[in-house]
Amino acid sequence: MIIDQQEFNVNGLIYSIRSADEKDAGTMSSLRVQMDGETENMDREQGEGFIDSAGFEEIIRLDTGKQRNLFLVAIVKGEIVGYSRCEGVDLKRFSHKVEFGVCIAREFWGYGIGKKLLETSMNWADTNGIEKMTLTVLGTNDKAIELYKRMGFEIEGTLKKDRRHADGQYYDTVVMGRFKS
Repeated sequence: MIIDQQEFNVNGLIYSIRSADEKDAGTMSSLRVQMDGETENMDREQGEGFIDSAGFEEIIRLDTGKQRNLFLVAIVKGEIVGYSRCEGVDLKRFSHKVEFGVCIAREFWGYGIGKKLLETSMNWADTNGIEKMTLTVLGTNDKAIELYKRMGFEIEGTLKKDRRHADGQYYDTVVMGRFKS
């Protein structure tokens, strides 16, 4: 699905959010590797699960054509600095929901870009017959969990010792969901 570009000005930073385009694929590939190395909050370590330009082109092309998928990018001064994605499945029993994921380059944390990507995705979901959004978040990422709660998500469960990080320690994954209000 495609949405129109929206402009925002937060704390003096002007940015826009729009649907991803296949021409963004090369940037997306390198940005994903960068962001995976900037935080422990992602599912991957830097370089894992690498998606090349052709892979991103295919994801964007498929998402653009599906009613229950939405791939958004956040742009500052012409450069992509983050993205979010909602992905639905074709199985009828799960057709009422999508899974949400987001990541923002560390340099642009604190400007509300992730929140705007989430709000935009929630508005899209609410107006396109999506009844539920789900997401997973690292159990120690208190800031994200609190944001999701403020946005109407509830904790649905915790996957204990679900992931093991480079420090050798196990961490929980929190599963959250939000029903259309």
